[in-house]
Amino acid sequence: MKFEKYPFSQEVKKNISDAGLKRPTDIQYKSITPILNGDDVLAVAQTGTGKTAAFAIPVIDILHKQKRSNRSNGIKCIVMAPTRELALQITEVFQQMAKSTKVKTLCVFGGVDQDPQIDRLQKGIDVLVATPGRMFDLVSQGHIKLDKIEVLILDEADHMLDLGFIKDIKDLIKFLPRKRQTLFFSATINKKIKSLAYSLVNKPVRIQISPKDPVSKNVSHFVTYIEPDHKRFFLERMVSENPDSKILVFVRTKIRAERVCKAMARVNIEALTIHGDKDQQNRLDVLTRFKEGEVKVLIATDVSARGIDIPKVDFVVNYDLPEQAENYVHRIGRTGRAKHKGQAVSFCSKEELSILDEIETYLDKPITELEFDNQTYQETIDFTSDHTNDWKSLMKEFDNIDFDDSELKKPKAKNKKKKKKAKKK
Repeated sequence: MKFEKYPFSQEVKKNISDAGLKRPTDIQYKSITPILNGDDVLAVAQTGTGKTAAFAIPVIDILHKQKRSNRSNGIKCIVMAPTRELALQITEVFQQMAKSTKVKTLCVFGGVDQDPQIDRLQKGIDVLVATPGRMFDLVSQGHIKLDKIEVLILDEADHMLDLGFIKDIKDLIKFLPRKRQTLFFSATINKKIKSLAYSLVNKPVRIQISPKDPVSKNVSHFVTYIEPDHKRFFLERMVSENPDSKILVFVRTKIRAERVCKAMARVNIEALTIHGDKDQQNRLDVLTRFKEGEVKVLIATDVSARGIDIPKVDFVVNYDLPEQAENYVHRIGRTGRAKHKGQAVSFCSKEELSILDEIETYLDKPITELEFDNQTYQETIDFTSDHTNDWKSLMKEFDNIDFDDSELKKPKAKNKKKKKKAKKK
């Protein structure tokens, strides 16, 4: 079924066409009609499958038709997202689908001055996209009224639970009308998520896309065994051999991100970092430069792994394996989005073998090993452009980086089964 066959207004159909969308993805096909019918929806789908458009398109169409009928003003839809980057991305989709309509969308989040957000709220909006902290600040100050909410959307709900927002979500419900439509979207689901979801929805339409394979079929993923001190050499080689490729590198901590960035700078590879210690404007600037291809290498912590749509990422590199197996899925979901192919490569040290076990158990299949013979492995180290092997001077170089040393903890593995043996190099 093509989008033009749906009973959308002409304005919304034009916006869909302008966005280059012709046929709905599986999650869009299964979600749009129930949302248009006013049903609650509980949807679980992989990252990169078009979840945002799945709820944005029908909600914009509904609100646009209400506005044409001169329905009362006030915020009609609230979308809660776990991170500022995801909230801004959702806002972009809503605004794109609302062009030439009277539907107005505003994004509010912390880390920036609230006064411009308050000014915009006072002018009137229809859709509010928000992170929990700033939203509750503005609700408590009386700047946000939730009594006319008709649609509540929770996006990346599992991540909001991970970040400790479950109390905020439950508190939010107290402010909302009982008669409302609730849309619950997530990339993964577990007992905790199910419990929360079913406490919020009423006889929902349940949708689950590819539940047995959480990894996109567009992504080829590999693991290679590398000693911790050698990872920077292999990243250098990978970037050098793929100079035109957009590469997103994930590390475990903020200090690791800065150290890897410094290591790349020493071999004349320009890279940017994004993590929780960066202010909001810096994070937005970094994402823009990476999205537009001005810089080809972005080094990130898991703050960027959830829901961020960065066009045409060619490689995701797990420089450090994630502490939680689910985060592996969210990380590599940054590549292979829509119809594009992507590759994910994990650098696994001996200390991370137990985490690799957990990831493979979660995926219910092994990750293909990318093998290096001893000669190739040694050549990668020997032919690096980085000849700074005085580790005392390297550590001194990082003394000016002001981070919390408590981050430097070893990953904890829950899976105690027998570990694989890394190949000796």
